[in-house]
Amino acid sequence: MVLYSDADMARRGEETYRKMQSEIPATQNARETQYVQCVANYVIAALEPEQRDRSVWEVTVFDHEQANAFALPGGKIGVYNGLLNVATDQHQLAAVMAHEVGHVLANHSNERASQSTLRNVGLVTAQVLGVSNTTLEALDLGTQLGLFLPFNRTQESEADAIGVLLMARAGFDPHQSITLWENMTANGGSRQPELLSTHPSPTTRMTELNRLMGPANTLRAEAIASGLNPDCIQ
Repeated sequence: MVLYSDADMARRGEETYRKMQSEIPATQNARETQYVQCVANYVIAALEPEQRDRSVWEVTVFDHEQANAFALPGGKIGVYNGLLNVATDQHQLAAVMAHEVGHVLANHSNERASQSTLRNVGLVTAQVLGVSNTTLEALDLGTQLGLFLPFNRTQESEADAIGVLLMARAGFDPHQSITLWENMTANGGSRQPELLSTHPSPTTRMTELNRLMGPANTLRAEAIASGLNPDCIQ
């Protein structure tokens, strides 16, 4: 369910992106910027024309130790340069960036914003009806565990599936998406149980990615046959 228009979400994405740019410094390392932009260019070029052309794509490399990246509605992509210590080559970086672009393609930000709005309306309605604080707390927890966390895990799995096919279509090695999660696991320390997490466990993700290797490898072979050969050097 989505409550907001694409234009609304693009405006929100732009506002959030500019705010982050004002608060988190961009890297001063020109080589990092060029490398990340190179990978992004291949991923964006692999989109269907209507997907590529409906956004103004922009990439910022933030100088922050966090091993993470994001993509916002409207085509705004951010990569923390701490990610480059975990995503150790162009293929692994493409896996992360294609995953984040997958969230944009699947309209996940709109879904999350809409679900949050509906959840807030429901809790306010319960308060107006005189529901006790204890019951409200139970409703709030039940909503999170029974709807929002599973919903978010579904989104993450969907973005994984979109991302691995997108990176392969761009000419990157889809097997490296699995290696990436092996790296993440080695560097991630202890994790919450999957039931209480907004993300699937690394094991679950790697299992699902393995299941998609057949079609992903076919897409990569077609990309290479057409002359695509990403050569982004870190």
